[in-house]
Amino acid sequence: MPAFVLLDHDEHARTVTLTDLDDGAHVLGTRTVPADGLPAEVARVEAGAAPGPGTSGGAPVRWVWDDTRRRYPPLLAAGVRVERCHDLRLCRTLLRHAVAAAGSALAGQPRAAWEDPPVPEPAHVPSLFDLLDEAPAAPTRQDAHPAGSPVDLLAELRTQLDAVAGSTAPRRLRLLLAAESGGALVAEEMHHDGLPWDPVVHDALLTELLGPRPAAGRPQRLEDLAAQVRAALVAPRLNPDSPPDLLRALRLQGFDLASTSKWEIGALDHPVVEPLLEYKRLSRLLSANGWAWLDAWVHDGRFRPTYVVGGVVTGRWATDGGGALQLPAALRAAARADPGWRLVVADAAQLEPRVLAAMSGDDAMAAAARASDLYQGIADAGIVPTRKDAKYALLGAIYGATTGASAMLMPRLTAAYPRAVALVEEAARAGERGEVVSTWLGRSSPPGAQALLDDLAAARSEGASAQDVREARRRARDRGRFTRNFVVQGTAAEWALCWLASLRRRLHALPGRPHLVYFLHDEVVVHTPEEVADDVAVAVRESAAEAGRLLFGDRPVEFALDLAVVGSYADAG
Repeated sequence: MPAFVLLDHDEHARTVTLTDLDDGAHVLGTRTVPADGLPAEVARVEAGAAPGPGTSGGAPVRWVWDDTRRRYPPLLAAGVRVERCHDLRLCRTLLRHAVAAAGSALAGQPRAAWEDPPVPEPAHVPSLFDLLDEAPAAPTRQDAHPAGSPVDLLAELRTQLDAVAGSTAPRRLRLLLAAESGGALVAEEMHHDGLPWDPVVHDALLTELLGPRPAAGRPQRLEDLAAQVRAALVAPRLNPDSPPDLLRALRLQGFDLASTSKWEIGALDHPVVEPLLEYKRLSRLLSANGWAWLDAWVHDGRFRPTYVVGGVVTGRWATDGGGALQLPAALRAAARADPGWRLVVADAAQLEPRVLAAMSGDDAMAAAARASDLYQGIADAGIVPTRKDAKYALLGAIYGATTGASAMLMPRLTAAYPRAVALVEEAARAGERGEVVSTWLGRSSPPGAQALLDDLAAARSEGASAQDVREARRRARDRGRFTRNFVVQGTAAEWALCWLASLRRRLHALPGRPHLVYFLHDEVVVHTPEEVADDVAVAVRESAAEAGRLLFGDRPVEFALDLAVVGSYADAG
């Protein structure tokens, strides 16, 4: 069996050329099959049949193609699944930016015409990443790149393999590329299989919260709340969905607000607060996951969102539609296992702090991480008085809190866990200087915007004004908070990808075809026949442990899971 099988599609001739390659990407043989015969050929290779010249049965091959989002769905539709792939699009993006591969032919190259880079999706990305305002808009699933691949796939693969081999961290980069490509397979499989979703339950939940589905206009509950808001603000024609109208009405009541955010409204002392906040909450539910969402995204008892692997600069996923990463708790009861099946729901407890302990090699923090509740472990060690204090302090270190309780507790945290704190502080200082930082496996952050670098240079010049210096320092601190978090959140995303890949492999070995149906940063949901649910739970835990070993070797950090076997997603807690 070859190490790679490269798939080169001729869209006009409707054929696919398969090239068998060894580990060094040397050609062993080629063959051409009609496009409609490709699923059968792929299935034959996956089953271990000798597919072509110079090959023999053995370990699973790694399929090489330009874009998993484009090439894998037709195979899934034909009932064919592959074990491994190398996604040239995703891997090229990683290698172009990776500091570890800075000496390669790919380093710093502009985006190729066929390449669709990971880009933050505004609806799902924390404001922390708004610093990257130079990023282009994300393309949709349909227009990821033109039909046909103008790229020389073999030459591209060789260039990528050379970049990894010549890098300063080849083992880590290989694992990163394999994990990213494996994540692309999982994303397409979850889209194909879908999350079990009961539209009748969804409708009942909406009806209970909002009233019956109206033929037009607002549901009755929203109409009632709108009337209460108008009465409280003495504004009979107020449109509560219009921020300018709301601000105008609030100012007439003596409140000069900058926005209509729930934080500003919640701080007011006025009868309008309660009905207005409830109106905003239910209105958001209706617009994001109401009946229109149900009609658009749930079919045949399945919710099938479109995941974007690496859709956030740290490597976290985004979505191209359906809002899968923001499923409201109020509607999770609609995610229900089929009769005779169960949902195994697991999330990694305090993943980012545990990743920080492992990255930094801080044995004291690793000892606290051996508790199922890391924050309680820190409090029990006497570092801070309470679990709440531990959470504030540690998240403050990761996210760069400079005021409040987090800042006051930082000296204690630094004294107890000097290596962990030093790692994020070093990343922050690098960011403040406009430098690039990298995750554990080698995903590198975007460089500081040229405007920031210019401001920093101007602030250091002899004629800089006090205002220039203050502004440059403010922007530098913002950048430092981004890079401080980037190294931890990005490495946590890498751990999660390895968890997914390991779990996917274990699930394929179980009877009854249990399968992943949902993934949210540090949480997975598996749909499984009831009789193997306990085996799936074991597989989930073993996969988490394996992900830790893959990334961090024998470093003594335990990745605890909160796990439940339930009939409904809402029952997982």
